[in-house]
Amino acid sequence: LTVAKDDIKDVTKFMDECKALKIKALGPDINESRLKFSVNRQGDIRFGLGAIAGVGESAVAAIVNEREKNGPYTSMFDFIERINLSNCNKKCIENLAISGAFDSISKMNREQIYAINDKGETFLDTLVIYGVTFQQDKASSVNSLFGDCTSIEIAKPEIPKMEHPWSTLQKLNKERELIGIFISGHPLDEYRVVLESGNTAAESRFCFGDEIDLEKCERIR
Repeated sequence: LTVAKDDIKDVTKFMDECKALKIKALGPDINESRLKFSVNRQGDIRFGLGAIAGVGESAVAAIVNEREKNGPYTSMFDFIERINLSNCNKKCIENLAISGAFDSISKMNREQIYAINDKGETFLDTLVIYGVTFQQDKASSVNSLFGDCTSIEIAKPEIPKMEHPWSTLQKLNKERELIGIFISGHPLDEYRVVLESGNTAAESRFCFGDEIDLEKCERIR
């Protein structure tokens, strides 16, 4: 997997092979993943941050070095306050979020980084602006004659609500675009009962409701 990390087709092939061999392969995680694919304490394969489309080695180095120096990230705000934004730019943060790398430390849905606030800005835009401002203020305080006394309290931006949340299929398709495989679920999960039991169209009412969509049944079969 590590050797093939720059070729998303090969990554997809090997991740599928892991599933076939019942080897647990986990998605990217901001507090556990490294540049390359690795094995965690539980013996599971953890997706390498360097294998996420659009996430470069310098960004991963900044993420891992900061994590090892000052401990795990506790939230997206903590991450944006600490990370070197010259190495880890907005596009990189976007791809990390959409691939699920922040899922373990964030209570928001992945697509909420695109939620628009009253000013017409996305949450991703305001998050990066907050990070830049926070880090500049911190640097100014350190360099100030009076130290932290001149520090300005910066309010964390509110997470706007998403008017049209993504469907499971949209989320999974975005995930696959960036890491080459469905990891957090599968588009046919809601039809698992039908697929595993080989139910007839009549029995499929359980999955599709009282109005049977025969075209949908046929596609799934």
